Amino acid sequence: MSTPPTVPRMVEVSGAEALWLLGDSSLGRLVYTQRELTIVRPARHVLWYGRLLVRTPVQAAAVPATAAYHVDEIQAATGTGWTVTASGPAEVITDPDEAAHCRRTLTGWTHGPHDTILRIHPKTVTGFRLARPES
Repeated sequence: MSTPPTVPRMVEVSGAEALWLLGDSSLGRLVYTQRELTIVRPARHVLWYGRLLVRTPVQAAAVPATAAYHVDEIQAATGTGWTVTASGPAEVITDPDEAAHCRRTLTGWTHGPHDTILRIHPKTVTGFRLARPES
């Protein structure tokens, strides 16, 4: 008798757990629509007082009023881990002092015209754990 393969399954997590996972990470992807195309860009983030501060190599003028931010940590060998997506209104941080503080906090990108700091106000936060069924 052979044992059926254990296939990972997706288990939805609560909004609080999704925010906890998001806050415990620092690298993700900014997702938005530009001229009817879906754009995905790497980004660094920090969860600060319920808002996502995101540093990304995107031109400030290209960022729409609403954006999504996706973070995951998936182990390729086992297919286990988690994934979280937050979406809501986004605004470019233009105050020079606030932007400078964010740049010190969120390292990782070169400075220049494609070094944008955003504040995303998450209205929707969803998350899933990818788990193996227990035997």
